[in-house]
Amino acid sequence: MSSDGADGAAARTDSEWEAVFWDIGGVILGLESVQGAHAEFVAQLCDRYDLETTVEEAVETWRTTVGDYFRERDGTEFRSAREGYHRAVAAIVGEEVPREEWEPLFEEIVAASIEPVPGAVEAIERLAERDLHVGVVSDVDDAEGKRMLERFGVRERFDSITTSEEVGYTKPDPAMFETAIEKAGVAPERSLMIGDRYDHDVKGADESGLHGVAFGAEDGPAVSYRIESPEEILEIVDGTRDG
Repeated sequence: MSSDGADGAAARTDSEWEAVFWDIGGVILGLESVQGAHAEFVAQLCDRYDLETTVEEAVETWRTTVGDYFRERDGTEFRSAREGYHRAVAAIVGEEVPREEWEPLFEEIVAASIEPVPGAVEAIERLAERDLHVGVVSDVDDAEGKRMLERFGVRERFDSITTSEEVGYTKPDPAMFETAIEKAGVAPERSLMIGDRYDHDVKGADESGLHGVAFGAEDGPAVSYRIESPEEILEIVDGTRDG
């Protein structure tokens, strides 16, 4: 269905949009705040276990371990971020650490540190007032993703939440988008998917029949719309913007 902005608008002139789907990381959740939360957690980990390493070195170990863990997965098969964090804690401390010893601290720091992308909460709240399905399609662990949405006060604004843990695969696997569309009971060609990664969010949505909305993602033929602020999605939904 690949199209530029003008073609994307033309494709839906017969009716209004029926659904808007959001990615979480980088679209609702500010990624810099996540990185800051993880760094703070690692710093407290070093202090708790009196480790003979600098915080900078420990943070690098965290990032490398988590990154390697995700790179080991088979294609789009889901891998739990929590397991990646568990391995990273062990790599930093030098031995296995029971989850009950580190998870409460991790969750406390994340809850206190994460911030939404400016304008995202306001856009979600205003979309929820429209007569359309508002959903999430995200590669997060199910519980973690829902906690983030609760932290920002928008979980109840969504009509559906589709996560990779639930589906068993990550974007751009078609199963992610097909599951979301099935939950919503809408036509994919009358649906928008907002994402910050071209191949995973925008192209993946396009290949499943949805219109890709790039927020920070690179340009490409799968981009029906590009927005610079989450609130611009309202202009698309309300028909005041052509592309």
